[in-house]
Amino acid sequence: MICFVIAMESEAAPVLANMQGAECEIICDKKVYRGSLCNRKCAVIVCGVGKVNAACGAQLAADKFGAEAIINIGVAGGLNQSLKVGQIYSIEYACQYDFDLVQLNGTPLGTLNEFEGRWMTLETAGGYQFKKLATGDRFNDDRRDFLMLTEAFGADIRDMEGGAIAQACIHAGIPFFSFKAISDLAGSGSTTEQFLKNTALCAENLKNNIADIFDAVCAKIGTKTEL
Repeated sequence: MICFVIAMESEAAPVLANMQGAECEIICDKKVYRGSLCNRKCAVIVCGVGKVNAACGAQLAADKFGAEAIINIGVAGGLNQSLKVGQIYSIEYACQYDFDLVQLNGTPLGTLNEFEGRWMTLETAGGYQFKKLATGDRFNDDRRDFLMLTEAFGADIRDMEGGAIAQACIHAGIPFFSFKAISDLAGSGSTTEQFLKNTALCAENLKNNIADIFDAVCAKIGTKTEL
């Protein structure tokens, strides 16, 4: 079974709109929907916002459902002018920019203790542009964060979950795919105001692309879980 791990109910809605026979239950204090998508069984875990919640959701997908692959979709912030509000991008690399063992290990900021470099490689599928995602437990308009993410990291997109799911999937040996719709662009005004204004557009675009995303992932991993 392929599992979606998604932070918020509003971000899960585009997947649920494409599912058939979805039934909800609470597992480990998280909403889990089970049903079918494109004639294949799937589950949607609404994990909650932030890195710990995201990692818990990924582990739940592994332990409870034996996930063949995990897909993360949702909205995220764009960091440069190569991105367009509402457009969907496939994440090729992810990191956790707020992980700091610089003083202890002498490694670059964002380098997890068990890895040699800051960037983790994700699986990709579908005809979407590839981008680099920086994950941290912060939602802000801080100029210092922007400069760090663009100049030191060279990241294109920032969110609060993707890098944590990537880490959990690497350890569990599960293919991980992430697709982000851009809700706000740095330098285009208040991040919060843009987020609130553009989430409906992002949700609609994701809803219209979920079947294609799911089919592309299934083709990539060769899933056998057809109904």
